[in-house]
Amino acid sequence: MEYDNNNSGVLFRNAKKENEKQPDYTGSVDIEGTEYWLSGWKRTAKGSGNTFISIKLQDKNESNEQKQENKEEIPF
Repeated sequence: MEYDNNNSGVLFRNAKKENEKQPDYTGSVDIEGTEYWLSGWKRTAKGSGNTFISIKLQDKNESNEQKQENKEEIPF
């Protein structure tokens, strides 16, 4: 039986974090057949003091296209 990754994902603690702007957690998620990079930052709510994780998704295809475009740019 093959595992179905559709509409699921995973986050791991970011062992390579070097500064506060980098995410505390990184991973990936599949949503309706599209794969995304998933990043999460530990935060504390100002009013209540409750902790939560703020997340950001980035389409894996778009990030690969951006990397390719950056390689093709010629610095002046």
